[in-house]
Amino acid sequence: MYNDLFNKPEKKRFRRELRNEPTIPEFLLWQEIKGSKLGYKFRRQQGIGPYVVDFYCPELKLVVEVDGDTHFEPVDIQRDNKRTTFLIDKGIQVLRVTNTDIHDALKDVVELIKQQLPNDHNHP
Repeated sequence: MYNDLFNKPEKKRFRRELRNEPTIPEFLLWQEIKGSKLGYKFRRQQGIGPYVVDFYCPELKLVVEVDGDTHFEPVDIQRDNKRTTFLIDKGIQVLRVTNTDIHDALKDVVELIKQQLPNDHNHP
């Protein structure tokens, strides 16, 4: 299942471009969650099925999507809903935050992500 669902080879170049050219909000959030800073490893620009998600924690099956201005038009909302449905159908939880959330309240966004993490004594 892993090979069929994650990081399809045809999206490799696209994933690399996204990692090498993050938006400012993506960069800021990555600084807060990379390196297992929250006790769980997150990956950037992870391919899942036909999609590339901003951040993914495989251990928790948790996606964090950072939505910019382009995500608020009706066609974009419909596309995002389709993506979210696909991920949920694969047993993956999706947490969406906006660029504005990150710019205005990064610590609150990190706390929101922490709230999605289990209270597990094996992790900080």
